[in-house]
Amino acid sequence: MDIFKPIQMFADVVTYNWLGITNTYWANTINFFIYDVIKIGLLLIVINYVMAITRYYFPMEKVRNILTKRRWFGLDYVLAAALGVITPFCSCSSIPLFIGFVGAGIPLGVTFAFLIASPLVNESSLYLFPAMFGWKVTIIYNIVGLCIAVLGGMLIQKLHVEKYVRQELLQFKSRQQVVNENGGKSLEFRKLIAYFWRDGFTITKTVFPYVILGVSIGALIHGFVPTSLVEQYLSIKSWWAVPLAALLGSPLYANSVSVLPVMEALVDKGVPLGTTLAFMTAIVTVSIPEGMILKKVMRWQLLTTFFGITLIGIMIMGYIFNAIL
Repeated sequence: MDIFKPIQMFADVVTYNWLGITNTYWANTINFFIYDVIKIGLLLIVINYVMAITRYYFPMEKVRNILTKRRWFGLDYVLAAALGVITPFCSCSSIPLFIGFVGAGIPLGVTFAFLIASPLVNESSLYLFPAMFGWKVTIIYNIVGLCIAVLGGMLIQKLHVEKYVRQELLQFKSRQQVVNENGGKSLEFRKLIAYFWRDGFTITKTVFPYVILGVSIGALIHGFVPTSLVEQYLSIKSWWAVPLAALLGSPLYANSVSVLPVMEALVDKGVPLGTTLAFMTAIVTVSIPEGMILKKVMRWQLLTTFFGITLIGIMIMGYIFNAIL
């Protein structure tokens, strides 16, 4: 079940009925913009509100300390990546939950394991891949995708780049501070609800303008970049085709379901599967819109590190598939 289907239906009504847009390129652009802005905006509000409640009631310092214990042996990264698998989010839609993790004090590498896995290994790779490419491709893709997410998160944690996260996202009041400000008394239910809303909305209103800007660029790319242009370059069978595919895909923006028909068409036209996967995974995992939204959350040093590690992992995946299939 697509939980975002009502939003898509609304975007269709606005685009085709209310605005009456008939030009295919502009229709795709406007429809994409309306759908993604509403979807990501709602996710920002809901997730930040839930995280405000979480920060208030749970001792996040203890959670952070537990997750950084060595006895986990990478299990925390695996759990974060697994959470990414079961959340039906594209790269930009994953950002609200990523922000919530960072604000809650979850280790940065663990949050990045989620951010990589959420768009990379998703409902499409689990349910649609078997019908299109068979179980062998499906199993290998999902295993390699999870490994990229886990290893990428571990590497980012080892680099100790926490200083590049914008600290205003981490400045939240503890429950005791809130009680002290209220004269040592617990907040009434009505005031508590209002406090949760203000706390969560602080991040939402800070990030949302960047959501609009990022999705605007993504919508234009989605609507106007022709598939034939990509196909022309990816059909070249050479060692540099995989890096080229990843670089061509990285500026684009689409969710995995919408890009799968393009992927199937490329394979049918003779483009190697590994090259096609590198192109597809770059689109759904890294993109210009995602980068613009994340730029509000982190400094360019961390953003570049994240994109670089992810793209290298995507290229390795492409070479693996081209070598074995």
